[in-house]
Amino acid sequence: MKHRIGIAASRYNAAYVDAMVATAQKVLEGHSLLVRRVPGAFEIPLAVQRLLAKEKADAVLAFGVIWKGQTEHADLIARSVTDALLRLSLQFDRPVLHEVLTVQTEAQARARCLGTKLNRGREAAEAVLGLLSEP
Repeated sequence: MKHRIGIAASRYNAAYVDAMVATAQKVLEGHSLLVRRVPGAFEIPLAVQRLLAKEKADAVLAFGVIWKGQTEHADLIARSVTDALLRLSLQFDRPVLHEVLTVQTEAQARARCLGTKLNRGREAAEAVLGLLSEP
């Protein structure tokens, strides 16, 4: 069965986010993909809401990378995004896969976004297909 699957992804940290999006797109070939890009992680929930409400996506993958620094800014953004994505999933009763990653090092970002063993783009795409195939 062909599904309408949304992808909400930040433009910030594009090398890593673009890699997750591209990997997910390969896994999801044959489905109708609605890709929406936003400036940063904080704007992802709005794109997810629009994909669910206006574009009637069956599910949405949310991709972003947040670098943890020496201030609480990254934690505040990550918590806000996480809370909003959960609320949207429950409100619309549709899967929202949260792959807005917080990383501390470039090695962590490379492993999770560009890796072959551990790749959050692939994992999210496979997970959403599993969720959408369940009754």
